Amino acid sequence: MSTPLTTNNSRQPDRQSLKTIATVVYALQAASLFLVFPYFIAVILSYLKRDDAQGTWLESHFRWQIRTFWFGLPWILLGFVTYILIVGQLILFVFALWLVYRILKGWLKLSDGIAVDA
Repeated sequence: MSTPLTTNNSRQPDRQSLKTIATVVYALQAASLFLVFPYFIAVILSYLKRDDAQGTWLESHFRWQIRTFWFGLPWILLGFVTYILIVGQLILFVFALWLVYRILKGWLKLSDGIAVDA
């Protein structure tokens, strides 16, 4: 008996690859707590892979990561501009806590194989 050359599960490797990239993006976001540039690399990767994940549960993770970037960027800028004042340090501290929450929530849901709430 011969086996077919293609299977119905041809999207499975793509989903695993997308899950790996989403994991890398969460790791880059976590690294951005120490360096700024991984934050930008992370959002670029999310934008590049968002269309590939369209219609899957992974789409929500790329959307979550992109929103994390755009909601966080103004607070980072405000924190850096006002850093010399105590308020800037407080803004960056609160942002860091919020970022940790977003990373953990997304990463845990990703490892459970479920969509993240928007």
